Amino acid sequence: MSRPRDVLDALHATIVGQAEVVEALVLTLIAGGHVLLEGAPGVAKTLACRVLAAAVGGVFRRVQFTPDLLPSDIVGTRIFDQRSGEFATVLGPLFANVVLADEINRAPAKVQSALLEGMQERRATIGLQTLDLPAPFLVLATMNPYDSDGTYPLPLAQLDRFLAKVVVAYPSLDEERAIVDRFGAGEPPLQTNAATLDDVLRWQRDARQVFVDAKLRDYAVDLVRATRGAELVAHGASPRAALALVALARARAYLEERPFAVPDDVRDLAPAVLRHRISYDDRIAIAGTDPEDVVRRIVASVRAP
Repeated sequence: MSRPRDVLDALHATIVGQAEVVEALVLTLIAGGHVLLEGAPGVAKTLACRVLAAAVGGVFRRVQFTPDLLPSDIVGTRIFDQRSGEFATVLGPLFANVVLADEINRAPAKVQSALLEGMQERRATIGLQTLDLPAPFLVLATMNPYDSDGTYPLPLAQLDRFLAKVVVAYPSLDEERAIVDRFGAGEPPLQTNAATLDDVLRWQRDARQVFVDAKLRDYAVDLVRATRGAELVAHGASPRAALALVALARARAYLEERPFAVPDDVRDLAPAVLRHRISYDDRIAIAGTDPEDVVRRIVASVRAP
């Protein structure tokens, strides 16, 4: 019987470094959420998504977001079959276990909104039909923070659907050398079938039973409430952030084979949950403050139980 640690090891077997990214992918898989990866080109964002899908044996679909993309290119459409004289439903790439929305901010709002129903309700509407998406279902989206030409800002309603946002940093010197050694002669084969889709569904059920003390729940709520009215913050995080914090804390405890979550789980995961759910006022640009510093100060201001 496979464990989440097996998927983590499969990711590390291909991905060099990026421990935070790898852990976030596995945790969101256990928690049944979605993850947004932000980083420069060439830091293995897309590769990490492909490796995750291969490790759990799921159907993987990649959608390259562009300005001319249509909602039907994602969810599917209805076509007329001349031989039968009836309309047939053609399912789009959203009907997969792992969906990669590559460079999600390069498509306009109407295309991004095509993901909203699927990410929240786990279903999609095509014409008059509403169809359930496969289970498990995971959306992995990537963004390039340095190239803003031809991009569309993601609305807060879209960002709030992502359980976590992970900043993918450049590798260290030793890691970059290892990347050249590992991939210089061609991409190594992906680690496949470290777990099954049934294993993932079992993990998701079991993780929901991990014990969270009332004090830990209050700590998560206090962290979210501290974002509202904080310095340089225009709009704080929604209640969905508290739910995400508790879900990820349970997932981390389950990954580490603990029957209970601890304050370190909530504190360590708080930046990934909060950073994309906060909007800032104009003073942050004037002050030249890094938004990551604002999030760190908010987390540090709340006392852990």
